[in-house]
Amino acid sequence: MSNELFEVLEEKIGSLLEQYRSLKQEVLQLREENKRLAEEREGFREKVDAIIRKLEGV
Repeated sequence: MSNELFEVLEEKIGSLLEQYRSLKQEVLQLREENKRLAEEREGFREKVDAIIRKLEGV
């Protein structure tokens, strides 16, 4: 019986490790996407600022 418990525990630990690796990869992907979106937002901000400066000059 104790062998069965160890096998179940081993399976659960393996599953948790797999989930951990998956979540770690997802975090990396989300960080990259967040960085890309922040850069895109900054580009839009610069364009809007340029348009406002042109309108102020009119």
